[in-house]
Amino acid sequence: MAKDGSEMGINTRLAHSGNNPHDYFGFVNPPVVHASTVLYPNAAAMASRSQKYTYGTRGTPTTDALNSAIDALEGSAGTVAVPSGLAAVTLPLLAFLSAGDHLLIVDSVYHPTRNFADTMLKRLGIEVEYYEPRIGAGIAALIKPNTRVVFTESPASNTFEVQDIPAIATAAHAAGAIVMMDNTWATPLYFRPLDHGVDISIHAATKYPAGHSDVLLGTVSANAACWNQLCETFNTMGCCAGPDDVYQVLRGLRTMGVRLERHQKSALALAGWLEGQPGVAQVLHPGLPSHPDHALWKRDFCGSSGIFSIVLAGGGQKQQHAFLDALKFFGLGYSWGGYESLAVPVFLGDRTVAKGPYDGPLVRLQIGLEDVEDLKADLARGLAAAAEA
Repeated sequence: MAKDGSEMGINTRLAHSGNNPHDYFGFVNPPVVHASTVLYPNAAAMASRSQKYTYGTRGTPTTDALNSAIDALEGSAGTVAVPSGLAAVTLPLLAFLSAGDHLLIVDSVYHPTRNFADTMLKRLGIEVEYYEPRIGAGIAALIKPNTRVVFTESPASNTFEVQDIPAIATAAHAAGAIVMMDNTWATPLYFRPLDHGVDISIHAATKYPAGHSDVLLGTVSANAACWNQLCETFNTMGCCAGPDDVYQVLRGLRTMGVRLERHQKSALALAGWLEGQPGVAQVLHPGLPSHPDHALWKRDFCGSSGIFSIVLAGGGQKQQHAFLDALKFFGLGYSWGGYESLAVPVFLGDRTVAKGPYDGPLVRLQIGLEDVEDLKADLARGLAAAAEA
């Protein structure tokens, strides 16, 4: 069996990547290694660090199993696992930015990423600028001599614009900048960033890889040109993920393919149904033919996940809250990618250039693994409550 996954279908790859059972007496899952101290056989070995494992923060058989599985999915030169999705965002930014550098970030980015950029990065002397998500090759006009990183996220958080990643990467590389992408929405099953010119691929493995709303973890994968610098920063910062969380994400990977198929099918069914419902002004799902970026999504992506937003037809926070409070199966909670459906109000007040306009308040929906008819009935309750508010 090819370890790089080149001879495997995606579900076979998910089932078998990252671990050879015969390395561990035939057990199909790798051991969960709890480690800080690693012993050396002698002083010479200790002085030269001439063994694979040297200290718990620098890797164990458990983290190696997950990282190699992610590399097989991403086509990356190396991956590190960190304690959260936000840590997966902050680590590469700190690895590749210095005081005086210019950072371009898509304006529709995940809010905690924006908060990190606007607080810590600015305090460290980094110039932060936000760009319109549909800018494409036009980003060349924003690149400065000191632009070091272009940070992308596609589809966009909450509003689901699709970025032209190859065009952005081409412009960035022509100016000597590197490209990072938060690819949590699609996972490497439905979009492989490094194949489209991205240098650093970021995932909140809390979401679909873990899949059960009980683990926090992030992964950062790099191409060969960026791997050493990323790895050195990871080792310098010591921000390693715990072994039990790593194991849970590796376990979740085994079923991620079949879960994503269900999320995708149910989300598309509900998104299409919602387009025809009174009280819904717009459905923001790039997998729908009505989405303005559908052709671009279809060109670059090979699937869609279970999260999208709807725009209510008029009203404001009162109608938005009435919709949310009427739901029974959709929980009101942050994160997504688990087995259960969730709904949250969308706030766009922090944006500078990607504010809309929209005809009413937005609600983001995570479609879980429940039966579609039950979720339809729940959403109908929400729409009726919004109309009466």
